[in-house]
Amino acid sequence: MSMRLIGAVIIAVMVLPLQAQELERPATIGEHPNLNGIWQTLNSANWNLEAHSAEALDEFWKLGAIAAIPAGKSVVSSGKIPYLPAALEQRNQNRANWPAADPEAKCYMLGVPRATYHDMPFQIFQSEQDDVLMVYPFAATNRVIHMSNHTEAPIDSWMGRSNGTWDGDELVVVTTGQNEMTWLDRAGNHHSNQLKVTERFKLLGPNHIWYVATLEDPQTYSEAWTIEMPLYRLIEADAQLLEHKCVPFADKLLYSDLMGLED
Repeated sequence: MSMRLIGAVIIAVMVLPLQAQELERPATIGEHPNLNGIWQTLNSANWNLEAHSAEALDEFWKLGAIAAIPAGKSVVSSGKIPYLPAALEQRNQNRANWPAADPEAKCYMLGVPRATYHDMPFQIFQSEQDDVLMVYPFAATNRVIHMSNHTEAPIDSWMGRSNGTWDGDELVVVTTGQNEMTWLDRAGNHHSNQLKVTERFKLLGPNHIWYVATLEDPQTYSEAWTIEMPLYRLIEADAQLLEHKCVPFADKLLYSDLMGLED
């Protein structure tokens, strides 16, 4: 990523409030669709990618109706995630140990593709010639989409390495090199460090992107599978990302034994 783009992002994110989203804006950046903006999903995929009913969280009964899982339709194209038997058992164990076992509860970076459909919006910075940058409020995460320097990640990491290309009017991003510690949602759906995610961002109009992500992981799934959903651009005059530095909120969970808070 060029120093010019890095400098612009530092100014936008760290010094000045993020600029308001314009209702009317250029349809393209150079030869490609203009994906700039703050985007958010309107679904319950972060709770569970598969179809699920509303459900009470009995452990948090003092919160009453506030502590409930919202119902949601499956965003998995085939309806169900094609787990291998051992991986399905691990999913069930993850689910039984929620929320303490969920990396989101520990303020770890969410990984790809979960960062896209998390409850909080994210921002895309796109210029005509530079790499694309995606910024996420949760855990102060950002992701560089390398548009020309397509190399493999030297080591596994929370967000992996993302290499991007344009396929006509669609931005195609391939992410590998993620560690096995992130979950795909709060329902315990998971992957190994062999996960390969191929995302496609297709602009449907100035305020909508059709998002498709295909996941391949021969250690976890019997075949590749795909999720699909729309992304909506925030269009209010003062739209901006708000920081969510969640580390202090996870201290009691991570260090309860040291703080004498065990049950």
